[in-house]
Amino acid sequence: MTQPAFLLASNSPRRRHLLSLTGWMFNVQPAHIDERPLRFERPDAYVLRLAEGKARAAAKQARPGTVVLGADTTVADGLTILGKPEDAREALDMLRRLRGKEHRVYTAIAVCRAGEEAVASDLCATRVPMRNYSDLEMELYVQSGDPLDKAGAYAIQHAEFHPVESLGGCYASVMGLPLCHLLRTMRKLGFEPREDVPQACQADLAYPCPIFRGVLAGEAVG
Repeated sequence: MTQPAFLLASNSPRRRHLLSLTGWMFNVQPAHIDERPLRFERPDAYVLRLAEGKARAAAKQARPGTVVLGADTTVADGLTILGKPEDAREALDMLRRLRGKEHRVYTAIAVCRAGEEAVASDLCATRVPMRNYSDLEMELYVQSGDPLDKAGAYAIQHAEFHPVESLGGCYASVMGLPLCHLLRTMRKLGFEPREDVPQACQADLAYPCPIFRGVLAGEAVG
């Protein structure tokens, strides 16, 4: 199967790592766009708009025919979008808000070819139940600095804080890149990965994913 000239429009180390599990070779070209939500914009519409905007922005700088991947992730408490905290105080506020209850993480992907108008996009919405972590745990985590570049002020994969009680959806999406959603999108464009993506993802994250078969079958699960 042909290997696409692939460009990731993100500087996220988590997305770089997850994308590497596919076996596709890629370069990184971060896209810089206005990420402020529009008034009354829903979280799902927000991430789709940003993912497509990032893909299009990076495609303008790429060689014609290059396959460009844009992605965006946000945490939502109901319809309220929780982006990256600006400081430690805001990170604490977000973690208090999410503690002990369920919220949703939305990750959108958008794939296009440089020089073409069409964009293929997909959305993963994952229910995330947070555990009832203590004030001290929360404060120590914020002091580490880890929450400051994370939507919702947390990383699901953080080994010491481990904020999530249990997960029944896509772990990779909560990290920032739903690989099976990407796989089914790339297949529509005629590309197959070099690796067994579900197997590689589950082995790397040590997470037996309960939904990957449904995703690859085209179901609206996350």
